[in-house]
Amino acid sequence: MADQTLMEKLVSLCKRRGFVFQSSEIYGGLGSVWDYGPLGVALKKNIKERWWRAMVHARDDIEGLDAAILMHPRVWEASGHVSGFTDPLVDCRACKARFRADQLDLARCPEKPSLKPGAHTKCDLTEPRMFNLMFKTFMGPLEETAAAVYLRPETAQGIYVNYLNVLQSSRQRIPFGIAQIGKAFRNEITPGNFIFRTREFEQMEMQFFVKPGADADWFEQWRGFRMAWHHHLGLRPEKLRWHQHAANELAHYARAAYDIEYEFPFGWQEIEGIHNRGDFDLGRHQEHSGKKLEYFDQAENTRYLPYIIETSAGADRVTLTVLADAYREEQVEGEVRVVLGFNPAIAPIKAAVLPLVKKDGMPEVATALYHELRKRWPCFYDDAGAIGRRYRRMDEAGTPFCITIDGQTSTDRTVTVRHRDSMLQERPSIDQLTDFLAERVSEG
Repeated sequence: MADQTLMEKLVSLCKRRGFVFQSSEIYGGLGSVWDYGPLGVALKKNIKERWWRAMVHARDDIEGLDAAILMHPRVWEASGHVSGFTDPLVDCRACKARFRADQLDLARCPEKPSLKPGAHTKCDLTEPRMFNLMFKTFMGPLEETAAAVYLRPETAQGIYVNYLNVLQSSRQRIPFGIAQIGKAFRNEITPGNFIFRTREFEQMEMQFFVKPGADADWFEQWRGFRMAWHHHLGLRPEKLRWHQHAANELAHYARAAYDIEYEFPFGWQEIEGIHNRGDFDLGRHQEHSGKKLEYFDQAENTRYLPYIIETSAGADRVTLTVLADAYREEQVEGEVRVVLGFNPAIAPIKAAVLPLVKKDGMPEVATALYHELRKRWPCFYDDAGAIGRRYRRMDEAGTPFCITIDGQTSTDRTVTVRHRDSMLQERPSIDQLTDFLAERVSEG
């Protein structure tokens, strides 16, 4: 069951602790556009780096790419985005709200939230009309039709048009993949649910090129690889599931498709898609560009257009998933303790260094330790307020370890290390802290 109260708490925490802010907030904000604060940008960066390591660094059959956001307009004609990347749109003449015509059952009337648009007596909906989701802009000094270009609605097309460049320059052979992380833009009619569906977002996509006939096997292999990655990220397995696209759900180019869904406070939603795209994409670009994109298999002396297995995850959606999965509230001594229980490997702050009091040499020892540890990991120094309050702040930030320098430190060089999840404490030596953290916050 949807729990919007929990979502409201998470949004509030994200602003309070510096994870996510409303874009242009001092001017009233911009709809469904968000800025990542100090902790948010660190969390998202850790997730992207973890994806990149799994896709590119850990494999010898995948190459990296960073294609431009602006591309030749014919790219989007070939891909079908100019003619077919549309949603049916209806407006309400009474309240001026806008809805997707194919999702009215999921929407709510602003005047009567218990009803769907069109069900309230005051509703006055227009006839559906098709609305292209691509943002259009102009390249050059004049707004001429010939200079019209688009902000890319996906990163995949940049991979397809660079397929030959990467294949030849890297000396790869089929099967191989190309991975990319980058911004994309969609003029969504009904964005929402915080950073889940936004107009500016970041994708983590990999296109794997295979021999026709081997696609079904590779499709199943990549399904396994990608679900395992989300488990290793620290997401609870019981909150993840597969959704197979039925024949009437499949995109026109897809031979098979599965979504990895997560159970958010607002219901089960897709966070990554794995698709068997066949040879549709390379075939379309070969046709529209006039450039041969076939692969020559020397061993078999044959030519063919590779089939493509795509894995496509939203960096923003995965970040929201990690936040939602980590959020919990606990009753501790009559108070509510709010915790973000991140996997330590992706936590924005790995450790906090806290002098118990601002005297007796404790700040000096704490400062020296803080500067030593931050040479390797993101750390935080805090000497303001009671130690319990400082612990609570670090719990909300998702910091896995708090290191307290107290009176005993000056006599035996030990410190108190408090574990975020269990709140248990232990006393290692200062000299052991580097090894202690290295074992527990591994980026593997």
